[in-house]
Amino acid sequence: MTGFQSPTEFREVMDRAFTMMSEDPQMGPRLRDADTPQRFEFTDFDLVVNIRAGSPAEPNLAWEWTDEVSWKPKVEMTMSSETANRYFQGKENVALAIARRRIKAGGDVKAALAIIPITKPLFARYREMIATDYSHLEL
Repeated sequence: MTGFQSPTEFREVMDRAFTMMSEDPQMGPRLRDADTPQRFEFTDFDLVVNIRAGSPAEPNLAWEWTDEVSWKPKVEMTMSSETANRYFQGKENVALAIARRRIKAGGDVKAALAIIPITKPLFARYREMIATDYSHLEL
């Protein structure tokens, strides 16, 4: 079977990916400085996560799995968990996915595309995590 086995597994994997980005000495501070609050909706699991730059007392990134947040997203993206998994493995080009309607995007899409190069180092680490702990998600 390929694909996430449950919404719980999806959240677990995404939380680990967001933590990797936040704690990375290169990615984390750059993502914080970019300060691009984003809302992601994952249609197949009916999940929403809102992500923002951390405040000085927090890690580089802060996220909550709800729409009940105190900030407004600059960018909104809607996709399946499969598309998210493909992206983090470096196998889904966001601009192409938007053009092909695998990702629906709203708001300041240019700002979202601008931070993608910052996250590129995550792809290899995400693939490593998948290979080690979630081999059924490997593409």
